[in-house]
Amino acid sequence: MTLLFDLFPANGETFTFVKLLTPAFMAILFLQSGLNKVFDYNGNLAYLKDYFKNSPLSSGVVLMMPVITILEVAAGFLSAIGVIALLSGSEIWAFWGLITSAVSILCLFFGQRMAKDYGGASGMTGYFVVNLIGLLLLL
Repeated sequence: MTLLFDLFPANGETFTFVKLLTPAFMAILFLQSGLNKVFDYNGNLAYLKDYFKNSPLSSGVVLMMPVITILEVAAGFLSAIGVIALLSGSEIWAFWGLITSAVSILCLFFGQRMAKDYGGASGMTGYFVVNLIGLLLLL
């Protein structure tokens, strides 16, 4: 129970627990997505080739795939390390995890817009807003 009260200081500071939520969310999101691409690279590449076949990005899918995979895995790992570091009082790993997550979300958003998947792109907005709130809490 003491740890729970340590997470909620009585002096009005931003709660450490609340600061943990966004990098934890991004760690789950991007570790699952990035590692899925690592372990099923060819399946994901085939999906993305089909997804972008009628977009201006169709010829760049083979180059985009490793870039987005690296970005997502990095965002997930940095965010996960950030959660652990926040528990010891350091915010820098969470900050860089959320910055990398924001870049990943922007890349995914751009790709969906270019593929004219407007519904999918609008779904990215919620992730981006959550990410921005997390960054603001760390400032």
